[in-house]
Amino acid sequence: MYRVATRLRNKAFSILVSGAFAEFGARSVIEVPVRLAGEERISIGSGVFVGSGAWLQVIGNDGEMPTLAVGDGTSMAGGCIISAVRRITIGRGVLIARNVYIADHSHGFEDVDRPVLEQGVSGVDPVEIGDGAWLGENVVVCPGVRIGRGAVIGANAVVVRDVPEYSVAVGIPAKVVRTFGPETSTAP
Repeated sequence: MYRVATRLRNKAFSILVSGAFAEFGARSVIEVPVRLAGEERISIGSGVFVGSGAWLQVIGNDGEMPTLAVGDGTSMAGGCIISAVRRITIGRGVLIARNVYIADHSHGFEDVDRPVLEQGVSGVDPVEIGDGAWLGENVVVCPGVRIGRGAVIGANAVVVRDVPEYSVAVGIPAKVVRTFGPETSTAP
């Protein structure tokens, strides 16, 4: 009974808030609790799942129109944070494990006379995650990164450079340790 009640609560919440988004696809569910900001500039595809404790935000920057787009069939476990100033695009069928952090910006920190909290954002550069990629638990994706179609990012990796399609990247900073898939070698 608990599971049924929880599913109904989450579906009802999703239906209630769907009109606040730029787009909100059929069969998509956002579990509560969730933290949302700038949802009028967030597009959620069909059949998307966003786990509890997530924080999806789009924040303004000098009048630019920021966007966060999540493709059809993407599944995001709980505790994930996605923060966009300019643009973050997450493809279709992407699997995102717990506590993943994706941002297209950093915090300013150069002014030693002001707290970091008061210095705004810096280093704004769009992020793209290709269709069918998998981001393991606690992954951090930094500004300006493109993760290719079908790529796998190992748990706890910090992605500071592009990762090609059908590659496995691990570590801090993340490095490609293997390629696979169409027209690639399966050797490590």
